[in-house]
Amino acid sequence: GLARPSVLLAVWLAVASLLTPHHQAMAQGDDAKSGYLIEVPLPMGSQSSTELLNQLTRLAESAPDGERITVVLRYSAEGEAGEGTAFEDALKISRAITSAKLRRIRVVSLVETSIVGHSVLPILASDSLILRRTGTIANATVGETTADETIALSYRAIAAKRGLFPPPIVTALVDPGQELARISKVGGGQIFAVGDELAEIRKSGQVLSEEVWSAPGVPLRLTSKQLREAKIAAGIVDSDEQAAELLDLAKLNPVDGKRVDGEATGALLEIAGSIAPGRVRRWQSNLSGTLEGDDVNTWLIVIDSGGGDIDQSATLAGWFGSPEPPLRDVAGFIRGEARGDAALIALSCDPLYMSPDSTLGGPGSDVVTQEDLDRYEEMIDQIARNTKRPAALIRGLLNRDLVVYRYINKKTGRVRYSTEDDLVRDAADPDAERDRWNREDEIDLSAGLSAAQALELGLIDGESRSLEDMSRRIGLQSIPKAVTDRGIVRFVEKLGRSQALAFLLLFVGFVMMSAEANAPGLSIPGFLSMVCFALYFWIKFLAGTAEWLELVLFAVGLMCIGIEIFVLPGFGVFGIGGLAMMILGLVLMSQTFVIPKNTYQIEVLTRGLWIAMGGAFGLIGGFVIIRMLFPHVPLFRGLVMDAPDADLVHEAEKLADFAHLEGQIGSTTTPLMPSGKAQFGNDIVAVVSDGTAVAKGDRVRVIEIHGNRIVVEAVDS
Repeated sequence: GLARPSVLLAVWLAVASLLTPHHQAMAQGDDAKSGYLIEVPLPMGSQSSTELLNQLTRLAESAPDGERITVVLRYSAEGEAGEGTAFEDALKISRAITSAKLRRIRVVSLVETSIVGHSVLPILASDSLILRRTGTIANATVGETTADETIALSYRAIAAKRGLFPPPIVTALVDPGQELARISKVGGGQIFAVGDELAEIRKSGQVLSEEVWSAPGVPLRLTSKQLREAKIAAGIVDSDEQAAELLDLAKLNPVDGKRVDGEATGALLEIAGSIAPGRVRRWQSNLSGTLEGDDVNTWLIVIDSGGGDIDQSATLAGWFGSPEPPLRDVAGFIRGEARGDAALIALSCDPLYMSPDSTLGGPGSDVVTQEDLDRYEEMIDQIARNTKRPAALIRGLLNRDLVVYRYINKKTGRVRYSTEDDLVRDAADPDAERDRWNREDEIDLSAGLSAAQALELGLIDGESRSLEDMSRRIGLQSIPKAVTDRGIVRFVEKLGRSQALAFLLLFVGFVMMSAEANAPGLSIPGFLSMVCFALYFWIKFLAGTAEWLELVLFAVGLMCIGIEIFVLPGFGVFGIGGLAMMILGLVLMSQTFVIPKNTYQIEVLTRGLWIAMGGAFGLIGGFVIIRMLFPHVPLFRGLVMDAPDADLVHEAEKLADFAHLEGQIGSTTTPLMPSGKAQFGNDIVAVVSDGTAVAKGDRVRVIEIHGNRIVVEAVDS
């Protein structure tokens, strides 16, 4: 009785032990968040402040429902910065930050230098404040010639919405003539006081101690230490990584601003299907063309590929991983999958986002070996440095046989992903280096990673549910235009990736072959069967690319014309279909568009058609010349049949030989009207008179013989 419950309990515990790590990993992946980092232009101008608001608005619109995303505004410049910012521009930004429109973002100010002037106002409007050790906040009204009560009221109102800065500090920042002190009261507690309030507290005798932060007539300067001690600043950091950790973020993603002239800054490339040399050359050519003008500084690469060629993928990855001016960013978005060597292309993009149901890594079309990794070791390391992604994880996603572990430094707690060999490769004392790390669980990369798992490992910057959302996250106003306007190319390659179409072609091909076998003769079913099998071969073995389709059309068309000429002479379905496919292949290869829309494209189309027609006429002319010259060339004379002699053909076509009757005289056995019969010796034959009527029994002479036709004339008796 106890055996059955014990077995069930054991099974339940085993299943729980298998599922728990997975759910923990998924939970960790869901909790991992990234923030955004925007450089604040100092001083702020009308255009730069408008662009800053546009960036904040786009990020707010891209925030998931019910969540707030963190945006860090970094104030960094050489020396003292911020003077020259117009009050109206600073007020516009501050009001927007505290408005309901941007409630879906948490604004954090990161002050790295000395900020003065009205650039201080957006800092007062922030949700939180962090500083570098060199960061200070000083005289907000520097440059103002006279005191303006409107400015002071605006500062107090903006600061009151957040409550980050105490009102006395705000007053001292706006009015340099006020004295500010930090008071420790007798009954306990500390407060800030300024002006008349400070004088009243001093007279009350409740002051235990005080610290003057600014003397009368001396502008207030708040250091990072003072702001932290007053609990105004959330912390003091030395790097962006520390800032992210302080804000409970996995990473801070820099956001590049769109150019203030309003021109488009993005170009989109879709890498879908197999990675092949011809397609890579076309992608490179199309992308290079976007940099010829001054309006593109960001590439958005949308990936849905199983790989296909590690060498070609490495070419693209090396290109994407080190963008050169005017290109600033090559952003990646995995819409479906990036398997095999396609994972290298994706991981070279920075930033990189994945759709929630996509896959990164895992088995692909091309098997990546250890020799391939060794050949591209330097490039992979360079990509890892540029994108700040673990090189071991990149290699592990490419080669499923590579075993990658998670290591934790025993002293500092730093996490490192590495193989056992890579951990001690460059160490002077391998054993000592190995002892510095605790080896954790193996990272299973053999089947690829989901979006949540990739985010947990720091390989991607976040999840995005749509291309439009992805575009906003990288600072683009909308989805950029694709790099090619050849819609037919995308349509053809979409067909080339369709497995349903491949099955249909195979099915129709065999049906047509069966129909041709039942009624042999190289007719329409045979032609359709040949075309179906050629297109099936194109989809399955030639990756379904547009370039290979052009070549397949030309080659199959040439074969059909050969069948029409050498196997079944005439001008039937093979001749017409073959000629059409050859012309279509030549035209597609000679132009970059489908429907001409201007005079230049019309000229290119005309040129392509003339080339195709010239090729067809050249083919016909070549056969005519060969027909004329081969009989006179000794080497090829045996390949050509001589034309038969007319006399020999005439003799061969005769059913009987009546040549011996020529000139003989006989008598008619029937009247000749004008045909009839006559007897010559013992032979009675059918004859025809020369046009005159001849009576029965009259004498006649044979004057002409044409095969079976004997012509006679009457002879006077």
